[in-house]
This record gives sequence, structure tokens and C-alpha cells, in this order.
Amino acid sequence: MLKIGVPSKGRLMEQSFDWFAARGITLRRTGNAREYAGAVEGLQGVALVMLSAGEIPRELAAGRIHLGVTGTDLVRERLAGWQSHLAELAPMGFGHADLVIAVPAAWVDVETLDDLDAVAAAFRAEHGFRLRIATKYHRLVRDYLRRHGVADYQLVDSQGATEGTIRNLTAEAVADITSTGETLRANHLKILSAPPVLQSQATLLAARGADWAGCAPAARAVAERLGLALPPA
Repeated sequence: MLKIGVPSKGRLMEQSFDWFAARGITLRRTGNAREYAGAVEGLQGVALVMLSAGEIPRELAAGRIHLGVTGTDLVRERLAGWQSHLAELAPMGFGHADLVIAVPAAWVDVETLDDLDAVAAAFRAEHGFRLRIATKYHRLVRDYLRRHGVADYQLVDSQGATEGTIRNLTAEAVADITSTGETLRANHLKILSAPPVLQSQATLLAARGADWAGCAPAARAVAERLGLALPPA
């Protein structure tokens, strides 16, 4: 059985269904709104698995699903050496968002990463601890700041409303995903004038370690409809 993992709710689910439908594969939810169950119509040996977008990288890496739709930000944050586990098959053209660094709008002299590095050093000298950056994306942000020579900071974990951490005095800056920047601006934050940490979008991925041989006919049928080369069965 070839298993396709798709986000279980919201716009990502709807847009994933539309993307597959445009390529001749009809996916649908089954049961009521609280049941994460689905089906693939008209293809033998293909199953739809409804998961949260954050679970899909893990399930792909473990080989428990063959194909999955999720954001590139989640793949790169959650899987070290992700290329050895997954193959990117196609950017899907939706779910666009940038991972950015933002600071209080009141910091009028902080516009660039060099400014952030300078203020971080001054902050540590004045307060005796490092400037805190709240984020869900520790791996990506740490690597990005290292490449750009920013030091004297610490990352603090945020699994809720990251933009509110500054108001709540648990961080001095944030690194978060944004599509328009409106939520950041509403919380009196400004995005630094720098390339984003990552530009993300929904992507169709394949699990290198899944059992492709066990579902070869179904994989060939899906590959034909999608017009994509899947890992060899």
C-alpha cells in the first residue's frame, strides 16, 4: 500500500487536495470533522494518511509514509541531514512564508544583522546575560546567525505566540514565520533588513527509506498522474 501524507486541516489540506486534483488524483476526507481519516479515489493500492504538517517530516524519515506534503521550514528544522532521508519532488506553489528575524520597532538604530550583533554585545555588557531570541526554529536560526557573524545571543523556545514574548519580557527579539508581516507589525515589531533565514512553501516529498518495492504498481500509477519520478521500487 502506497501511503500519501497530507496536512489534516485548514488551508494546507484544502490546497493540497486541489493540487492533487489538478493532476488527476482525488483526495477526500472521510468521517466527521473530528476524524483524521481520508481516501484516494480511483487508484488501487493508494491510501491517504491525515497528519499534522509537523508530523509529516518524521513519518517520511521513518519510512512509514511514501509521499508527504509539508513546509520546507519543518523539514529543515526537524531533520538533520534531511537530504539523506527525503527527496524533494515538487514545490507546490502555496503555503509561502519567510522565516525572519524581528526586533522591537522602538529600536530605531537596529536595522541590520550587524546592528543586532552590536546591540547584543552591548546588552550582555549592561545586563550580564545574553540577548534572548524567541523561536520555534532553533536549528535554522542558530546556523543562520552563525553564518552572519552574530554572537552574544541565546535562543529561547517558543511554542505559542512568539510575537508576544517581547511584551511578556521573556525575549528581546524573535525569529518567526510570516507571510505578510502584519502580525509582527501589530505587535510593534520590525523585520531586519536582511535576507530571510528561510523562504518556505508547501512541498511534495518522498521517503527514501520507504518500502517502494512493496507498492510498485501503485507508485507507477501515482508517478504517471503526477508526472514526477519517484524513488525506484
